[in-house]
Amino acid sequence: MTDNDIGAPDRSAVDYIEVEESPRFQGLKKAHRSFVFPMAVLFLVWYFVYVLLAGWAPEFIAQRVFGDITVGLLFGLGQFVTTFAITMAYVAFANRKLDPVATTIREDLEKQEAGA
Repeated sequence: MTDNDIGAPDRSAVDYIEVEESPRFQGLKKAHRSFVFPMAVLFLVWYFVYVLLAGWAPEFIAQRVFGDITVGLLFGLGQFVTTFAITMAYVAFANRKLDPVATTIREDLEKQEAGA
């Protein structure tokens, strides 16, 4: 009977806690947060301005810009545009900054597991 058969830790296994605490992984998390948190705050502020204006400034929201197009309709459509713009910006950011580091970490882990 080996140590693994009785529930003892496998000494050759990858220490994922050590990987998570590594400077490279911490840097990856910091880079991710540096994009996600400001964008989330920006979008939520933009969204709540729209909602608050709809509730407390209906005259402003109802102003016609041209034809039957109102400020409220433009704000509503702007929510969709903003969502797609943030998504595209995140994909570009992730491709440029996050994915190369994540790929390196993954490849290192795969090598460790293969050698275990």
